[in-house]
Amino acid sequence: MEQIKSSLTRLKLSGMTVCLKTMEETRRIHELSFFDGLKLLIQAETDQREANRLERLMKNANFRYHASMEELAYNPARGMEQSQIIDLATSNYVRKGESILITGAAGCGKSFLATAFGTQACKHGYAVYYSNLQKLMARLKMARLEGKSMALFDKLAKTDLLILDDFGLFSLDHQQQLDFMEIIEDRHARKATIIASQLPVANWFELFKEETLADAILDRIVHTSHRIELKGESLRKK
Repeated sequence: MEQIKSSLTRLKLSGMTVCLKTMEETRRIHELSFFDGLKLLIQAETDQREANRLERLMKNANFRYHASMEELAYNPARGMEQSQIIDLATSNYVRKGESILITGAAGCGKSFLATAFGTQACKHGYAVYYSNLQKLMARLKMARLEGKSMALFDKLAKTDLLILDDFGLFSLDHQQQLDFMEIIEDRHARKATIIASQLPVANWFELFKEETLADAILDRIVHTSHRIELKGESLRKK
């Protein structure tokens, strides 16, 4: 038995190792047939690997908050339509490379909702990355100075779901607008994007100084997107 445990550990089959130890401690190992015992070991290893993958995806997502779909409170008066949220919780929009635009006043739950969608996407096995837009622009600037901007653009383009928070809180300079355009262009109809903003979508055009650039960007992220407009007072007061 110790030799088997040692072999499982050496092969990095941690799920099987723990399961075998439990079966031995509860003496179930002597009650199960070979095939039933093998089935339990395989299931334990599968569950452990899925848990490890989810943990890795959640860590790489760089979420600012902890949020899940189970914590959401549906309220049509606040713009939280249950049927729409449940449909998006399937993460089919990620598979289709579609966008979600979440707008509303400060503190109404935009970031929490975006994170809940991101967490759900991780549970479905998708790679997610969450970032405040200003911090992402600063990271791109630093990457350009280090000659690593193309590698960062490539990483962003390959991410299944990109969540950009606090869009519109500051104006983008010319280079930042070009960078934003490249991010959106790389993802358009290929990968999913969630954008959260305090500004109504109708005001987004004013954030860009060049009309042609604004048209190109908004055409790719607005017209085929899922819209969620949150309403009501700040939840931070409660």
